[in-house]
Amino acid sequence: MKLPISLRILNSFAVALFGAFAVFQYNDIDPAVYHRASSLDAALWLAFYALVSALFALTLIKRSASPWLLLLGAVACLAKMGQTGWGLWINIFGQDEFTMMQVSMSSADPRVELSREFFGAVIALAGIAALWWQGRRFGPERLPEAGDS
Repeated sequence: MKLPISLRILNSFAVALFGAFAVFQYNDIDPAVYHRASSLDAALWLAFYALVSALFALTLIKRSASPWLLLLGAVACLAKMGQTGWGLWINIFGQDEFTMMQVSMSSADPRVELSREFFGAVIALAGIAALWWQGRRFGPERLPEAGDS
């Protein structure tokens, strides 16, 4: 796929951004930071962000991401949004004041971390949508259909 330089720069930034998101998931298993941290949950978030980073990296090596991989990425985003959406709902409409700046997550008040994770999945879904658009706009040209001159 032949992308304009602006999109190659943007995709390079996205590779680094989602790669950093994946690396930052490592701290989610630190019991000094998170109460009852789940190693499995942190590993799944790490894999999720690594997948999105890899999809952007594919565009930099002259290939578009497979529609099936993009679908897998979109489904993963929607699943993560469904998993964390209740925390955002409570953060917005609950009794406590809305916040995204609380230092750590506790089992008594997980809404902050869940809100952050929800928005991370929204950002990833926007990235998947951008990759789909890039594939449609700059992907391999379609073969002429029968009857075309």
